[in-house]
Amino acid sequence: MRSISLTLAALLIATSALANDPPAKSQKQASSKEDILSAQKEETKPIKEAPVRESKAESAARKKEAQAADELAVKIAERLAVIRKDKEETSRPLIRPYVRPYSIPVKKTGSMEDKSKKVGPSSGKHWSYDGEEGPLAWGKLNAANTKCDLGERQSPIDIRDGIRVELDTINFDYKPSQFQVIDNGHTIQANFGSGNYLNVSGKNFELSQLHFHRPSEERINGKGFEMVAHLVHKDREGKLAVLAILLEIGEPHSIVQAIWNNLPLEKNETVKALKNLDIIQLLPKRHDYYTYMGSLTTPPCSEGVLWFVLKEPVQISAEQSAIFARLYPNNARPIQKTGGRIIKESL
Repeated sequence: MRSISLTLAALLIATSALANDPPAKSQKQASSKEDILSAQKEETKPIKEAPVRESKAESAARKKEAQAADELAVKIAERLAVIRKDKEETSRPLIRPYVRPYSIPVKKTGSMEDKSKKVGPSSGKHWSYDGEEGPLAWGKLNAANTKCDLGERQSPIDIRDGIRVELDTINFDYKPSQFQVIDNGHTIQANFGSGNYLNVSGKNFELSQLHFHRPSEERINGKGFEMVAHLVHKDREGKLAVLAILLEIGEPHSIVQAIWNNLPLEKNETVKALKNLDIIQLLPKRHDYYTYMGSLTTPPCSEGVLWFVLKEPVQISAEQSAIFARLYPNNARPIQKTGGRIIKESL
């Protein structure tokens, strides 16, 4: 074995020398190579003449070493495969979900041309009782308000030439109730919970709110009044019935004063009253009335509203009227055409 190692070492030295030395050498160097080759031949002769025999133990050990080397090579190959796979996966580009880049919104400034454009039906411009947003413009301010211009059963009207007939009695089932007061930008309104009803001709309408107009929107044979209270009711099908109570100057009224006592300090702010309100006390002694089919007197001027206008007015003080006038000196829609409608009047 030692001779084999020496031989291999000699071969390596010779090969290295051959690889490193240029082809053009001196005669002395060539002779030294011949000497080495001859020495190698001398060393290999004894191997051919006397081969070494392995014992069984050595043969078994060699086979065991070879098997271990093969197993190690397999494990190394498997490990290399795993490393190569991991490297390929990490080298792949990461796919991220698309995220829309955030951009700061830029506020557009309207040009003079845009500002000069007229407001169209779809603009939804707010309505009012005077100026460019007044009653004559309601139908053009919003597409939902077309009835204000084109309706055939609009309110309010000048009630005259009514057909005098025996009308069904209006039965009032009002009771003391909690209420809230709000200044909605058009009037002072009191909202009520459930439990207050008006019944006429077998139909029940529940009171939802009351509000005021100054001067009165309704006229009786051309005569107007200081103010009017509209009590808005609704039945189970959503149909509306409005009871109008005409108000004239006289003695102060406790129900009106209770509502004024809870006026909010700001518009669209709601004040919940601490005491209940008994609406039945707002009604006049007599319940004779006029009735006709009309509409809401504010946008969207929806039609199909059943109106009851009590004949006998109720008194409020000049001071109470002045309090409302400081907020809304004129919030009455002009009189609309009767349009051949039937108006009934109690006998």
